[in-house]
Amino acid sequence: MAAHSHDHSHPGHSHSPGHAHAGHTHAALRPAVLGWAMAATLGLVVAEVFGGILGRSVALLNDAVHNLSDVPALGISYLAMRWAERPADGEKTYGYHRSGTLAAFTNAFVLVLLSLWLGYEAFERFRSPVAVVESWMIWTSVAALAVNGGITLALVRGREDLNLRSILIHNFGDALSNIAIIAGALIIHATGASWIDPLLGLAIGLLVLWSSIGILRESSHILLEGRPPDLRVEDVARAVLTIEGVEEVHDVHLWSLGGGHHALSLHARIPDMHLDECELLLASIQRVAAKEFGVEHTTVQLERAGLPATSGYVMPEPAKK
Repeated sequence: MAAHSHDHSHPGHSHSPGHAHAGHTHAALRPAVLGWAMAATLGLVVAEVFGGILGRSVALLNDAVHNLSDVPALGISYLAMRWAERPADGEKTYGYHRSGTLAAFTNAFVLVLLSLWLGYEAFERFRSPVAVVESWMIWTSVAALAVNGGITLALVRGREDLNLRSILIHNFGDALSNIAIIAGALIIHATGASWIDPLLGLAIGLLVLWSSIGILRESSHILLEGRPPDLRVEDVARAVLTIEGVEEVHDVHLWSLGGGHHALSLHARIPDMHLDECELLLASIQRVAAKEFGVEHTTVQLERAGLPATSGYVMPEPAKK
């Protein structure tokens, strides 16, 4: 995809073409889809609460609470998608790309707490088993499976976005829990083993915990300015050193703005040259960063070669071409 160039060059300091989207896949999902998913989930929660009460099923009630947690998650994600479309301004100079990451972190943190509560409720039911009405479990879960399965399929297109992936994983887990409840109800009907219902509730809680911790770890990595997992500092530095005129690279920093938007800053030592040559060299660094690594925002500080190295990452020998 063609880059949109903003030239922010200053003496010794340059920003890359502002929005090079090379190597990125952005979610082709409209925010309205999340609005419809939120409405459908609310209807599902009401159905599962009635089904859980009438069927005396802790698994259904736990799944209702599980689905209820989707409602604020979908709402936050909807707002995050809207905010992410807003351009950079004087307050948010990088734009609002991290709003989705913040939403994912918030959702995951709430779900970790929720999964612990679900586990406690299931344990209490183990201690005091209650007979369930299998028919309510089955038909309510069939309806829930249709809703959660539909939402999961609708969100598949946006799976590259961390914010949407947190919702996708959650709804996929909901669909799996619905299948488990249906199977459990059939087993209870055949054997009368009432302990299967709290066992399913505990399994649902563990599923939520497992999926949420992964999203929590990934989103916190981005919020803490962590290196994008698909990029390596050494690879970027060596690629820049292949550019004619670059003799040394140091202070290389890579981070993500969220949503697949990556940024890079580095210091490059070069021999004395005319300003026009410096501009060409800067453009070459920006082009390599965008084309080979999908970095859309590159900041370069040029320094005269031969100065003593005082920073963390120094590569004095250019990589062989």
